Amino acid sequence: MNNKLNIGCGPDIKPDYINLDSLKLDGVDVVHNLNRIPYPFPDGQFDEIYASHVLEHVDDLIAVMGEIRRLLRPGGRLVARVPHFSCGVSYRDPTHRRLFSHFTWDYFTDDCFYGLPRFRIVHRKLNFTRWAMPALNIVFNPLINLSPALYERFFCWMLPCAESHCTLEAA
Repeated sequence: MNNKLNIGCGPDIKPDYINLDSLKLDGVDVVHNLNRIPYPFPDGQFDEIYASHVLEHVDDLIAVMGEIRRLLRPGGRLVARVPHFSCGVSYRDPTHRRLFSHFTWDYFTDDCFYGLPRFRIVHRKLNFTRWAMPALNIVFNPLINLSPALYERFFCWMLPCAESHCTLEAA
């Protein structure tokens, strides 16, 4: 039984994962719209859920995060990549429903009092560039991750970064 899920995979088909997308593309195992909850899997089925550049497209992020939490076994991990709010693509793509900060993930931890789905942040970082000149990451990633709060407050509009990466563990 495959215990990894790649949600909103599009053409990024991952071997050893169940690949889920709303379109029946080559390699997609399960066709399902992420805005339709529940997803067609039992509770706690997955050790890992991979979500690359899909969470910014969902209608209700809180509901989707709750569904992801339901699908993860205790200790299972969500590996997420989303555009950073300073990235021009965040505004350019009309299908994006929300923007993400390095600190958006804090709202899904025990430190938040809102009662949202609970996770533990295992790792997170900002990624300076995704496609154009990735060698720049060697220089800029250590700088922008030295203090993400300082970067987002004062420097992100001068040197916008491409994305936020976060690994969350189901509590």
